[in-house]
Amino acid sequence: MNIFYTPELVNENTYTLSESESKHAIRVLRLKQGDVLTLVNGIGSFFDATITNDSPKKCEVKITEVKKENNNKPQLHIAIAPTKNNDRTEWFIEKCTEIGINQISPILCKHSERKKIKEERFVKTAVSAMKQSLKASLPIISEFTTFKNFIIQPFDGKKYIAHCYSENQSHYKDLYTKGDNCLVLIGPEGDFSTDEVKLAIENGFEPITFGTSRLRTETAGVVACTTFNLLNE
Repeated sequence: MNIFYTPELVNENTYTLSESESKHAIRVLRLKQGDVLTLVNGIGSFFDATITNDSPKKCEVKITEVKKENNNKPQLHIAIAPTKNNDRTEWFIEKCTEIGINQISPILCKHSERKKIKEERFVKTAVSAMKQSLKASLPIISEFTTFKNFIIQPFDGKKYIAHCYSENQSHYKDLYTKGDNCLVLIGPEGDFSTDEVKLAIENGFEPITFGTSRLRTETAGVVACTTFNLLNE
């Protein structure tokens, strides 16, 4: 299946692919007039289409069928401190998009080693993973914000903070209830500071653990995402 990202597409009968997607379809995949392809708009819709003009700069298609993705699932939002090695954060975004996630928020913490990010790279990674995994919904990649600013934002669901301190955390899978929206905080390589953990708890976050192993930041994020999706099967 050849999938193309068309974020502006909602309910049109015809559509013109962007220049980059047109080039990929015609020059790289060597598709031509009459060939079929699938478009996704990132907000839950698949569009079956037929090429009517195989221009490598403005490939035009006719929409033949529209299908909706099943979005009747609880929402998962993971706020994570980007890793020093940017490739690891992009790996996390890629895998969580494939598994299923609604929103990813990069957060700046006291022990963060990465102070700046390129959001466009994160979005590009998510788009590629969405297409590869045959999904029609693109997770929201939020703007980089500080830990303190993030935790005071409202959230309709259960809120958790994962940390490695020797306290009486419950296991994530034991606290979370199937069907609830969920927000999970994942800290940097040096973990959250004790003040950050305290502040999160004061703002309604419950401390959790993913088990006895100490996980890398990006691994903890994928574990949180995988567990959430398995519990909601």
